[in-house]
Amino acid sequence: MQVVIAKFEAIKRALIGEIEAGRWLEHQQIPSENALAARFGCSRMTARRALTELVEQGVLVRSQGLGTFVAPFRSQSSLLTIRNIADEIRERGHRHRAQLLALDACPADMETAIALGLAPQAPIYHSRLLHLDNDQPVQLEERYVNPILVPDYLQQSFQQQTPHEYLSSVAPLLQAHHQIEAIAPTPEQQRLLQLSHAEPCLRICRRTWSSLGAVSFARLLHPGSRFRLGGQLPLGNLSLEKEAP
Repeated sequence: MQVVIAKFEAIKRALIGEIEAGRWLEHQQIPSENALAARFGCSRMTARRALTELVEQGVLVRSQGLGTFVAPFRSQSSLLTIRNIADEIRERGHRHRAQLLALDACPADMETAIALGLAPQAPIYHSRLLHLDNDQPVQLEERYVNPILVPDYLQQSFQQQTPHEYLSSVAPLLQAHHQIEAIAPTPEQQRLLQLSHAEPCLRICRRTWSSLGAVSFARLLHPGSRFRLGGQLPLGNLSLEKEAP
């Protein structure tokens, strides 16, 4: 499968590769947006987007008026604790089970292409699972995966391990970005989650990265009555946990 990589994603991968190879050391200043634009034959805005995303991922740090620098290696890890829902359920002494609803390839729409750093309509992998806690639905997972980084995704059944567990094993996740919002479920989502009425649901949109680039983009939908979101903010670190009572 031939996939076209967006230019800003190619710049990100090149810089990460050079950092890992030791070309750019901790606290060392990297080339400017103009220099990167000239090197990669792209616009300054494209180079700026690549640097901005690497700053958001904690790979780089930006100092106003000075430039952009390689972040201290000890800080180049996710600021969010990404928990596996199967582990959460088992920790409560309950039984986790997953129903695989869909597993296929599809063209990337604009939102997903941007999230994964691919060109619009590029082929991507898609999965849809319903996670159950003691046979009660607690999460509807819709996930889109970068086929370049996870080529064997469609060969998995996800009966013995969740997509999160599989992705963590084949493309170790280093960074994540979450967007959390309350939404009203569609009739189909209401049916799958076995809701007696259209109660509000909490949706977490999650992007994850490995050292090679964006790995997956997931939408995780939880019934409001079966979900609690908690977090703590210790100095220098942020952890975010989710629970389904």
